[in-house]
Amino acid sequence: QVQLVESGGGLGQVGGSLRLSCTASGNTDTINTLGWWRQAPGSQRDCVAGMTSGGSPHYTESVKGRFTISRDNDKNTINLQMSSLKSEDTGVYYCHAIAEILSPQPKDYWGKGIPVTVSS
Repeated sequence: QVQLVESGGGLGQVGGSLRLSCTASGNTDTINTLGWWRQAPGSQRDCVAGMTSGGSPHYTESVKGRFTISRDNDKNTINLQMSSLKSEDTGVYYCHAIAEILSPQPKDYWGKGIPVTVSS
């Protein structure tokens, strides 16, 4: 089992910055990918950014150049630095982990979510 706990977020201004952090615990050595998903009001949950254990990042198109994901494998943390915020960045952000990718049934883990509100 893997547990994910998010921190940061809150209220930000258009054009401003916010930082999200997520700490993983439990069977962290089974984790391959860590990332952040976002669920805007009335919308489905979508992937914002992720990073494999090898350090390869990926971003959804709408945040490229504005958000930076970083990972510390020693501390089992994944961070999301959000800059040049837009109102459409508002939503609940979830930390996500993919573990045991070589097993017949890889596992998904989710944090409880942390709200981010961007106001003008």
